[in-house]
Amino acid sequence: MVATQDKPLADVFRQLSGGVFPPMVEAFERGKTIFFPGDPAERVYFLLKGAVKLSRVYEAGEEITVALLRENSVFGVLSLITGQRADRFYHAVAFTPVELLSIPIEQVEKALKDNPDLSMLMLKGLSSRILQTEMMIETLAHRDMGSRLVSFLLILCRDFGVPTSDGIMIDLKLSHQAIAEAIGSTRVTVTRLLGDLRTDNMISIHKKKITVYNPVALSQQFT
Repeated sequence: MVATQDKPLADVFRQLSGGVFPPMVEAFERGKTIFFPGDPAERVYFLLKGAVKLSRVYEAGEEITVALLRENSVFGVLSLITGQRADRFYHAVAFTPVELLSIPIEQVEKALKDNPDLSMLMLKGLSSRILQTEMMIETLAHRDMGSRLVSFLLILCRDFGVPTSDGIMIDLKLSHQAIAEAIGSTRVTVTRLLGDLRTDNMISIHKKKITVYNPVALSQQFT
């Protein structure tokens, strides 16, 4: 049985992966696919370093971002939730360079049955993911790209923000193209909108890291 009280989830996953199957740690460069929709769901992933983008691809070819996962997130668990073996539902891509620990889904299923504390840990992590997905859907519901961008920056402040003397720094190196893909826009439009926010003294950008001076004031930009 895996003891989970007062133990980081990363340590729990390492312990789970140290049984019959050896631990599998994988590194992916930014933009590389971790799994495609329709791939067999054979392993559960724990994000050790970096950020992962989950998206859905629709028949028209449009790809919609539904979540940006930060370090210490668990993903690839749909089969565990439904109780039925299913293929991958999302397209998982390395949003930044990432390092992942993965475990065969059978091992995780057994551990969840044997240890209710582990189930609660994973449920807490998934609850945060669901909340972010709902926020991303609300972001994409905005028709104008300015509102989408502001909403996206506020989500990043919440999930990746680090307080500084200037405001909240989003601790991700974000290219204009990556932001555009996340909000369903173009790089040219994102560049223009970010320039407007800098001119309005709402944000600064240094080495591809965005600092939001005042999230409350930013949230009022498009109300």
